[in-house]
Amino acid sequence: MIPPSGVVVLTDRLVARGGLDLVVAGAVAGGVRWVVLREKDLPRAERAALAADLRAILADVGGTLIVAGPDPLGGDAVHLPAAGPYPPPAHGLVGRSCHHQPELNRLSTEHYATISPVWPTRTKPGYGPPLGPDGLQRLVEVSNVPVLALGGVESPEQVTACVKAGAVGVAVLGALMRAEDPTETATTLTSAYAEAVTPVLIQTRRGVTQVSTSGLRPTATKEEK
Repeated sequence: MIPPSGVVVLTDRLVARGGLDLVVAGAVAGGVRWVVLREKDLPRAERAALAADLRAILADVGGTLIVAGPDPLGGDAVHLPAAGPYPPPAHGLVGRSCHHQPELNRLSTEHYATISPVWPTRTKPGYGPPLGPDGLQRLVEVSNVPVLALGGVESPEQVTACVKAGAVGVAVLGALMRAEDPTETATTLTSAYAEAVTPVLIQTRRGVTQVSTSGLRPTATKEEK
C-alpha cells in the first residue's frame, strides 16, 4: 500500500458542516483520495460503522481510509500518535504523528509521518510553537519516510509552501470540516498541490529543455528534437 500524498482529510464530526459523511463526500468530489478517521471518543462499534460508511464513499474513486489509533477497524491502514505504541503494529500502511526530530528518529517500520504544527491551528490552539515552512523543511530533510504537513493549512499558498519544503502532501482538518462548500475548498487545495508538483518546462539558450519542479521530483533534462 502506497503512503498518502496530496490533500489528506482528517475528520472531526463535531465541527463538520452538514454531517461528516457529506463533508467527506464533498471533499472526495473535489479530488481528495485519503481520509484519516479520528473520532476516538466514539464506542468501537459506532466508530467501525462510521469507518465502513467512509470506506464506501472512498471506494468509488479508489481512495483509502486510514484509522487513527492501532485498531484499523476492519481495514489495514492506521495512523499512530507520537506516544505509541512501539513497535508499531504490522499493517499494510502505518503512519505516525511527529513534532520534532527525536520523534522522527524513533520511526522504524512506519511508512509515513505527519509533522505538525506548521502553522497555528484552531483545532489545537496553543499547540506548538508553529514550525513554519523553514522548520518543516528541516524536519523533512532528516526524515527517513515521506512527510505530510499538518496544522493550520487552509490556503493554496500554504499548500504550495509545504510542497516546496519537501512535504509529499498536506493533512487538513478545519479548512474542510468547517467549509461551506467542501467540494470547492477541496478542489482549490488539490489544484494547488497538483500545480506545485507539476514540472515546468524552461527553454534555455542552448536549446535544452530543463524540467524544473518544486522539489518533490528530480530535475531532468532532454534534448529537443
